[in-house]
Parts: sequence; structure tokens; C-alpha cells
Amino acid sequence: MKNRPPPAHARDTHDIVTVRTPRLARTGRLALVLLVAGGALNYVDRATLAVANPLIRHDLGVSVAGMGALLSAFLWAYALAQLPAGLLVDRLGPRRVLSAGLAIWSLAQCLGGLVTGFGAMFATRLLLGAGESPQSPASARVVRDWFAVPARGTATGIWNSASTLGSAISVPLLTVLMLSFGWRWMFGIMGVVGLVFAGLFWLLHRDPADIALTEGERAYLRDDVNAVGRGPVSLREWRRLFAFRTTWGMMAGFFGCIYVLWIYNAWLPGYLEMDRHMSIARTGWIAAIPFLFGIAGSLCGGRLVDMLVRHGVSPVGSRKYPMIVALLGTAGATILAAEVASNAVAVGCISVAMFLLYVCTATAWAMAPVAAPGRCTASIGAMQNCGGYIGGAFAPVVTGLLGQATGSFRTALWAGAGVAILAALAYGLLIGDPIDEAALARETPTRARTGDDKAAWNPGVPARESS
Repeated sequence: MKNRPPPAHARDTHDIVTVRTPRLARTGRLALVLLVAGGALNYVDRATLAVANPLIRHDLGVSVAGMGALLSAFLWAYALAQLPAGLLVDRLGPRRVLSAGLAIWSLAQCLGGLVTGFGAMFATRLLLGAGESPQSPASARVVRDWFAVPARGTATGIWNSASTLGSAISVPLLTVLMLSFGWRWMFGIMGVVGLVFAGLFWLLHRDPADIALTEGERAYLRDDVNAVGRGPVSLREWRRLFAFRTTWGMMAGFFGCIYVLWIYNAWLPGYLEMDRHMSIARTGWIAAIPFLFGIAGSLCGGRLVDMLVRHGVSPVGSRKYPMIVALLGTAGATILAAEVASNAVAVGCISVAMFLLYVCTATAWAMAPVAAPGRCTASIGAMQNCGGYIGGAFAPVVTGLLGQATGSFRTALWAGAGVAILAALAYGLLIGDPIDEAALARETPTRARTGDDKAAWNPGVPARESS
């Protein structure tokens, strides 16, 4: 019998071996090492003001209310700078944008050691927030660039664990530096370390455009054939991401996740001292325990995502379902922490909540590369993080006000549990199909008609017509 030519799609991929080559493996491992180191440095640097709080208030004459404004300045700058940061990462690449971000936030740290008044310190905190804003969107994009879909959850869990690792080591490390050299030198030393690391990241990390990848390597990493040949995300496409229910679901859900996380980040030592009557010395050690559980939660969340994908769960579903379960579990653990009489049980409940919260953050960041076209990964991740850190900015203030009004943290913890439940509902009701290239390019929303001719919105397409 005469041999027939292979079909067109087979000829297109003939002789292309889509496997993870040693070069891809080395590049991915190095990228993760750099992301973990940069992420830990990110969280250590943002803790400098909190650690030096009493000394700075004394030396600069800042009131308690003024210190609250300084602490919140970082969070608001960080949240709002997410939007341009994500767009820049997708257009210019993680190597350029994250290197620049590292340099900017490290310069802010150096300047923080030189300030002589409230206004100057406020400005350095704004600069610190803006400089740190590319870290997470760039990390999500790096994972999208160098890892195939079945491995992205684990890779995301690894880089996401840097946040709780940095939080766990920040207090002892910064306290040693402050007591040894003073708070001004503490700022300066951390700033110099950051500037050195910015140079190392620029020298060692590479974006896919910097390397002549083979067709097999590109095919292995590619998960969206519709995006082949398209350029970086445009400003119009970036704006259009806001027209999708999935985007708003990611933002609303992450708002709740980071809100509860920042209740514990900002007030855990105070809660243990004031409500649980622990000594300051004991609190310093006890408060570190939940953060260790957070590291485990991040790693487990990433592995869970990949396991679900391997068992046939859709990429979006493998992220969405763990986030919902983790937030509901967080709500239950937080309520128990508020109600139990035993200090040991309360700390255990908070540790469970922290574990689940970091399961949620890892799976939420693993959502960014699969919720939208790959060239929009940093953009939609940054939108998610913007929503999250608006919640983070509110959490310390609301918690403090409720604590002051009621004389305990019980009401604040119940409020946090309620926010977690609402966030789980947002994930469940708003996130649907991933946003594809066709929907992103469409000028008007697609509607499905039922028997009575009423429009039913597809969660994966815009919820309203873009302007």
C-alpha cells in the first residue's frame, strides 16, 4: 500500500521532542533559587519599620497614630503599584522590571536610615511599597515562562513560601542588627544587601527572549497555541482584563485571604500579649510557630495543585477548589482561636489557619498563569495582588479599632472569619472558565441564550461591555 502523507498537524510537529531538557531544568531551578531569596529579602525589608518601631518613634518624635500611618503607607503604595507593575512585567520581562524593583526598594531602605522626620520616612515607605510591587507578579510570570503546566503548582508553592520564610526570620535577624549597630545602620545594611542582590538577579536570571530556545523547548513550555506570534499584552488588552468576572473573582477572593493573613501579620504578638497574657519574651518565640506552618502550607498547596492536574482536574479547577476549602477551614480555625480558653489550643488553631492561608496564597498565585493567556500572567496576577493588599491595608486598622472598642480581639477574629467565608464565595461564584485570546480580543461580550431568551453570562467571558 502506498504510504499516505501525515496529516498537517502531525507534519507541523514532526521531529519536535517536547521534553524538559537539562537546560530548561537548570534555568528553572536557578530562577526558583533567585525568587525565594528575593522574596525572603522582600519580607525582611518591609518588617524593618515594625521591628524598630519604639526607637524610631522616640528618635523622630512620631506618635502612635503617626506610626500607624507609616505602617499603612507601605501597604497602600504596594497595593496600588501592583497594576502598573504587572503590565510592565508582561511588556518588558521579569528580568528588567524585578531588577529595577529590587534596586528601588533597596535604595528606599538606605534612605530610611538617613531620615530626620516623619515626612521623609513616609516618603521612603511609599518608595519601598512601589519598589516591592513587581516581586510577586514577576515571580508568577517566571514560573509561567520556565515551567510546564503540570509543574507550575509546585514551583509556585516554592517561591510563595519565601513570604512566610522572610516573615519568620525577619524579627530575630533585624533585632540582632538593630541592637548591634542601631536602627539607622539596620536600614542601611539591608539596603546595601538588596542593591547587591539586584545586581546578581540581573546577571544570573534570563527571560525566554534572552535565550535561543529550540522548537522542542518552546513546545514543551507552550500551553496556548492561540498566543503564538502575538506580541506583549497591549494597554487595551490589559484594561479589558477588568471586564471579566474571573478577574474580579480573583481580586475579591484574594482580598479576603490577605485580609485574614494581615490580621495575624500585624496583630499576632499583640493578641498573644493582650488577650492571652503572654510575656513579651515568650511571645517572640510563640509567634514564630504559625509562620513555620505557613511555609508548609505554601509547599503543600503547590504540590496539591499539580496532583489534581495529574488526576484530570482542569487547571482552573485545581486552583479554585483548594482555595475555597482552605478559606472555609481558615474561618473555622480563626473562630476556634477566638473562643477556646487554652493558650496552647489557640496557638494551634492559629497555626492551622496560617497553614491554610498559605495553601490559599500558593494556589491563588498558581491561578495567574492559567486564568488568562500566558502573556497576561503578570498583569492578572498583579490585579489579584492589588485586591489582596487593599484587604491587607484595611486589616490592621479595622482589627485595631475593633480591639480598642471591645477591649479584646475576639470580635476582630470573628470579623476575619466572616471575610474569609465571603472570599470563598467569591472564588466559587465568580471564577469560571479561563480567559482565552479570542475573548480578550472581543469587543463585545458573548451571551448564551436560554429558552426564554434571557442572557446568561459565561464566567469565562466579560461580564459587561468594555468602554
